[in-house]
Amino acid sequence: MNDAARGIGFILAGMLAISANDMLIKLLSGGYPLHQMVFVRSAIAIPFSLARVQIEGGWRILRPDRPGLHLARGLLVVTANMTYFAALAVLPLAEATALFFAAPLFITLLSIPLLGEKVGPWRIGAVVAGFAGVLVMLRPWQGTLDVPRAVLLRPVVAALTYALMQLLTRKLGATAKASAMAVYIQGTFLVVAAGFYIVAGDGRFAEGLENESLVFLLREWVWPQGRDLWLFLALGANATVIGYSLSAAYRAADVATVAPFEYVALPLAVLWGWFVFAEWPSGPVWTGIALIVGAGLFVFLRERQRNRPVALRTRVRRRY
Repeated sequence: MNDAARGIGFILAGMLAISANDMLIKLLSGGYPLHQMVFVRSAIAIPFSLARVQIEGGWRILRPDRPGLHLARGLLVVTANMTYFAALAVLPLAEATALFFAAPLFITLLSIPLLGEKVGPWRIGAVVAGFAGVLVMLRPWQGTLDVPRAVLLRPVVAALTYALMQLLTRKLGATAKASAMAVYIQGTFLVVAAGFYIVAGDGRFAEGLENESLVFLLREWVWPQGRDLWLFLALGANATVIGYSLSAAYRAADVATVAPFEYVALPLAVLWGWFVFAEWPSGPVWTGIALIVGAGLFVFLRERQRNRPVALRTRVRRRY
């Protein structure tokens, strides 16, 4: 099936859900720990993934051929989530989202040594331009920034670990079903979040800390009340929408048609940031966004023009 309109419709719905997911996590980050949100999202989403397992072949497909690689993939996506959302608690929404969109550039670059793919000079030039955008946003020439530079680097680390996870997906996708890989990831999230709760769920490691990102990671687990309870339920339900929409998008149309529309997440992040948090990107951030988006779209368009599969295969995203 190659229904471009259907694929684009689903990917736009998925990007809307992803941007809402980020907004909800940032909104709740002032009163709840990250591991609590991750646990709730995964606990609500995993039954839907298990239902898809039944559709795609039953319980037998959950038996992994290469468990070590699946474990590595799960840990990479957990690292990507934790570093990205820890930064999101401090950074403006649009800035964190833009820095994370360096992931397609990392995928293109790392596909050369890890997958043996050939990347021509045009795409290498686009990658260099994209990383120049990251550098503009990091502003190493500026002595002091509103937030520590280490916080700005966290979405970049998240992009790198996400890129490595996607390259592992390319290797494993030939033998593992998408639903099974989703279950492995959700299971990893549940185990890691439960581990955080056992070790730091009482909040003792957050006492006396001034670093907002670390406080977000180590804060005491608190049962949500009132409106927050509904926001937590929305967070979990949103995760199922993301998973279904992205899967349906890439099943309905080819990657080269669908993937460029993922960049709609950036204007949505700007919109949520302005509407909910009264944030507006500065000049250097706008410059970085333009370079990163331009470079990513050029890579997609160049691949489509050459009629070859693009490096980015986005079936299971970091926020799913």
